[in-house]
Amino acid sequence: MNLSPRTRRTRTARTAIALLTLAALTACGDPSAQDHAATGAAPPPSTSFTENGVTVTLSVSDWHAPKGTLTAVFTPEKKGFHLYSTELPPTGVEGVGRPTAVDVTGVLKADGKLTAAAGIRSIRVPGVDAPMPVYPDGPVTTTLPVRADGIGDATVLLGYASCSAEEGCTIPVAGHPVHLRLTDSGPTFTAH
Repeated sequence: MNLSPRTRRTRTARTAIALLTLAALTACGDPSAQDHAATGAAPPPSTSFTENGVTVTLSVSDWHAPKGTLTAVFTPEKKGFHLYSTELPPTGVEGVGRPTAVDVTGVLKADGKLTAAAGIRSIRVPGVDAPMPVYPDGPVTTTLPVRADGIGDATVLLGYASCSAEEGCTIPVAGHPVHLRLTDSGPTFTAH
């Protein structure tokens, strides 16, 4: 079929718009997924769950066997809720609060310290003498350098508690398991 130059340009433009729309939809607003779509690389493996008022999204990025970065984004479902600092003691302060925690077991090991991409602020809680270290209201992104000791199964254990000055606290979550399988081609999240 012999098409005019104008018709070819129109079809090319429509195809480009369709491909850009598809790329935007498949990336779902995830900047790392958009970067991977632009380079043609597969997005990092990821999974998510919601428990006790917080959605947790996990991903493994920068995987260069046997090392990578485990990222956990903790997002309170309701506006005005915050998470406690990773530095909070395991049983809280005077029994109040629980730390935001990410740990790994199995063939995956921590290869550094858990860090959060949010500043810590102190708040006062009625009945507690010491100030409570918390993150600002809203989502908190944490990262943990990890390394694999071989191929096989691993488990990510997550803990957190969210609170609001107006509505109080949700029930803390401790040791919520998320399972991974490490193969020669890298880590993948598995359902259990």
